Amino acid sequence: MTEIAESRFSSFWQQLDKGQFIKWLVYSLLLINWGFYAVEEFTMASHTLRQGGTFLEWTEAFATTIDEFAWFGLLFMLELETYTLDESMDKPWVKWGVHGLRLVCYVFLAHTVFARVTALQSVYEAPLDPAVTHLCQVADQEVSYGENYDYVLITPDNCDALTDDTVFYMLEPSVITDRDGLALEKKHVWVDFVDAVTWLLVIWAIELAVWLQNRNIAGGPAMLASHAAKAGYAVLFGNAAFWAWTGNWVWAWDQFLWIAGFWAIENNLSEWRDEIREEAT
Repeated sequence: MTEIAESRFSSFWQQLDKGQFIKWLVYSLLLINWGFYAVEEFTMASHTLRQGGTFLEWTEAFATTIDEFAWFGLLFMLELETYTLDESMDKPWVKWGVHGLRLVCYVFLAHTVFARVTALQSVYEAPLDPAVTHLCQVADQEVSYGENYDYVLITPDNCDALTDDTVFYMLEPSVITDRDGLALEKKHVWVDFVDAVTWLLVIWAIELAVWLQNRNIAGGPAMLASHAAKAGYAVLFGNAAFWAWTGNWVWAWDQFLWIAGFWAIENNLSEWRDEIREEAT
């Protein structure tokens, strides 16, 4: 029985399209990460928005969850157009359906950039609280100490252990941090902003390649510009390294998975270009 099972597995593995298997494994891992972000941002919002907030403030609190939802939409629409649908894209209702959904995703991504700009402004305008020189002064007042996106409710039991600093800033009405926490927060919001903009440049480069290849163009200056813009992947890897350095390993892992996901789209485009060149010759 063991030999039969091994033989069947060997046959299955030989017939398996390993490129497609890896691609869908990456997509599945990204879905798992999305769930993690939703839980994480809900936990963070329970500290930052404990006193309530506007609808816009709540959407800003869940900016990454919304952002990833939009990226999933773009990823799957591009997967459909560059690999799955093939000649079906010639049908107007299919074409406009796929492109329409991508446009909706870009609206959500515009919100992400707006949220990153708002976060930049909020952190750089975080007010100094001269009345607080020790965290025990705000213990049991529904105020959390925040540093490196980690929040702890301040109580008489932990207020002495959280920090030795005597200078504090209010990141939110219910979140306080010290000088080191504020300095790291500023780095985080800048990296988040640069990451959001860089991803848009990368996806626009992919969109340009798709637009050209839909017109049977596989080379030329515009295609070269599309390839050059994808140098943004180097920036994205740099951002992942920063998150790993600050101990946010899941963010770094998530960045790696997203890069792998869009490299799968790049591979679809490469195979498509080869087909265009073969038909031309």
